Amino acid sequence: MRGKCIEDFRIGQVDTTRSRTITETDVVMFSWLSGDTNPMHTDAEHAKRSPLGQRIAHGALGLSICTGLSASVGYLEGTAIAALGIDEWRYLEPIYFGDTVRLRATVISARPTSKPDRGVLVRRMELINHHDEVVQSGLMTTMVLTRAGAEALQKSSRVQAGGRQ
Repeated sequence: MRGKCIEDFRIGQVDTTRSRTITETDVVMFSWLSGDTNPMHTDAEHAKRSPLGQRIAHGALGLSICTGLSASVGYLEGTAIAALGIDEWRYLEPIYFGDTVRLRATVISARPTSKPDRGVLVRRMELINHHDEVVQSGLMTTMVLTRAGAEALQKSSRVQAGGRQ
């Protein structure tokens, strides 16, 4: 288990991910998967006549990319229990085809719950484009193992594998 436990997070801790370029393929695939074929995403001629002048990525695609970039950091690998919610999410600027984005995640709170094996992590997530503009922002709340919970999980895994200690 390489992820961090709730006790390992510090309020104010900031992590920035690698960058990722948004492609036409990303948008076409997301459009197919989600069923959202709005012409602002799928029709270049329609989008040229719009106030934005070109096609844009789906807002939900940007949000999905945030979750993927967050996962790429690895600090919740094996210690995340469940996503609990997304609050105050805002679409601040359009994401254009060819934009390169990265995620900046800031720990707002990290606290244990009444159950000794878990805690709640709240992070401010900001998707930032290559012009250093925040294009999307909001709070993501995740249930995370405590050290005691991680130890119990590892012990349980060893027992199931037949390596009783």
